[in-house]
Amino acid sequence: MAAYGSGNYYRPSFFGGFSFFPPVIKTLLLLNGAVFLVMTFLGGFRLDGVPLRYLFDTYLGLMPFGNGFWPWQLITYQFMHADFFHILFNMVFGLWMFGTEVEHVWGGRTFLWFYLACGVVAGVAQLVLSPIFDPGQAVGPTVGASGAVYGVLVAFAMMFPDRQIYLYFLIPVRVKYFVMFLIVVGVMSVGNPGNVANLAHLGGALAGYLFVLYQRGVIPRIRGGEKMVEDFRNLFANRSRPKRRSGPGAREAKVFDISGETGRSGEQRPTIEESTQKRIDDILDKISQHGYQSLTDEEKQILFEASKKLN
Repeated sequence: MAAYGSGNYYRPSFFGGFSFFPPVIKTLLLLNGAVFLVMTFLGGFRLDGVPLRYLFDTYLGLMPFGNGFWPWQLITYQFMHADFFHILFNMVFGLWMFGTEVEHVWGGRTFLWFYLACGVVAGVAQLVLSPIFDPGQAVGPTVGASGAVYGVLVAFAMMFPDRQIYLYFLIPVRVKYFVMFLIVVGVMSVGNPGNVANLAHLGGALAGYLFVLYQRGVIPRIRGGEKMVEDFRNLFANRSRPKRRSGPGAREAKVFDISGETGRSGEQRPTIEESTQKRIDDILDKISQHGYQSLTDEEKQILFEASKKLN
């Protein structure tokens, strides 16, 4: 699998701030790499006769209910990998290749929340469904970021369905068909012998699918869910507005038009920051009502440039 090619999609300019390693993905790559190195080099040592690798898997891997499960494992298992090729495919051919542009579109904070949430849903699916549909995977620890990565793959395919990837660096395939194929294979592989947690993959994929539908407004927004868009809007507003001082001697700041120009009613004209904020608010409202795909290229560019300030 190689880098993706052309398609009818918005692609930000490399000279406009697009980064090969946006902040959240870079942090995730470093954390996963560091955990893998620690487990590789220290796993062979023993503590009271017990290999450290066994302790890592038991307390940080995802253990079945009633057989060593702890709530924190729903997060920690996502940063553990069985071997070099496991972490290579998850981090490079999954998270980095497909997640980079998703983070640029959504911003770092939303992407991080999305990534971890997909991993948690994947873990819950593995814990709850494997004893029923895949008993062979219901014992021992589950490790790896594959569930979260499947969520990223689905999000990318829904945002850029006609983007092309090159299997084995030779065969061009549209990403929507590639992801569909992975899902079908995962469903057909449930219950087969092996050490692949297919139900975790499917759980992460489902979480990614539902999240994008929610972002597009296809799934009705509940009262608590609307707070996410409002918080996102406030993050932009807080960046552009100076903090108000408090305490003795503090006075409310006033903005004056240094050019002496006012509107017809005598009110001050909006500042550049206020106009930009109003534009961002309108774009976010449009996403909330009609989904990201309804934006024009200009609106996507404005939102992309604003999101860089959060990173």
